[in-house]
Amino acid sequence: MSSAQRIPGMRVIVVSGLSGSGKSTALRALEDCGFFCVDNLPPALLPPLIELCNRSSPDIAVIGVGMDIREGSFLADVEETLAAATASGHTAEVLFLSASSEALIRRFGETRRRHPLDDGKGAADGIKRERELVRSLRLRADRVIDTTQMNVHELRRSVQAFYGGPDADSVGVRVLSFGFKHGVPTDANLMLDVRFLPNPHFIPELQPKDGRDPAVADHALGSPTGQELVTRYLSLLQYLLGLFESEGRPHITVAVGCTGGRHRSVAVAERLADGIRGDGRRVSVEHRDVERE
Repeated sequence: MSSAQRIPGMRVIVVSGLSGSGKSTALRALEDCGFFCVDNLPPALLPPLIELCNRSSPDIAVIGVGMDIREGSFLADVEETLAAATASGHTAEVLFLSASSEALIRRFGETRRRHPLDDGKGAADGIKRERELVRSLRLRADRVIDTTQMNVHELRRSVQAFYGGPDADSVGVRVLSFGFKHGVPTDANLMLDVRFLPNPHFIPELQPKDGRDPAVADHALGSPTGQELVTRYLSLLQYLLGLFESEGRPHITVAVGCTGGRHRSVAVAERLADGIRGDGRRVSVEHRDVERE
């Protein structure tokens, strides 16, 4: 038995998947969660890495490694390495990232990078071949994230919701304000239309400000209707978040929309986020359209 096999209790996350699906972003997100991360690691080097981490810093208990298909024996090597790590008392998991072929082709075109398996027939052919090569790894994966509709920020938040530490068992809540005239967000789990509230846009001294300003928030939410809206929706969210947690959902996006996404939706999103934080939950707030004219 090697010295690496005698090291107990490491948690190892192997990040793999389709080229262009966001593996590097996911690995950086794990690093932000406190993982010691190495990208493009050949599977055979994982046991020496575990041993090295143990020798250099016994405090390292979580490791993230990025692996992709650079050689024909990749899948067999990964399976053998994961099995050996598990047999040695470590927790070995696979995070698999995927995306639609259309999204991957667009990303390679935007970055002007060549797909690793493009042998002159184009990115589409390389993506098709890669899907076949990693099919069994996807089936074996512990978690699969489809990044087709995600930007890098959304992918980072998703990974952190899965692996973000002691609060990972509770639902992470992202509250997003937006303007309907700029388009409805496609990733919202819950959506609230607040266009019936008084509109600060028509008050000259309030128009240049946004919903984070106390005067704007008071105008939009100072009425009995505004106050009751926040109270009732918070009550509904508290009920729904408990159901999402029982389902094992890692995070949800609550979208709040008004006409332009600058005044009413921003004020309501801030109030909802404050109320959710009061329950001790992980909350982030984004105002998608607040800087638009």
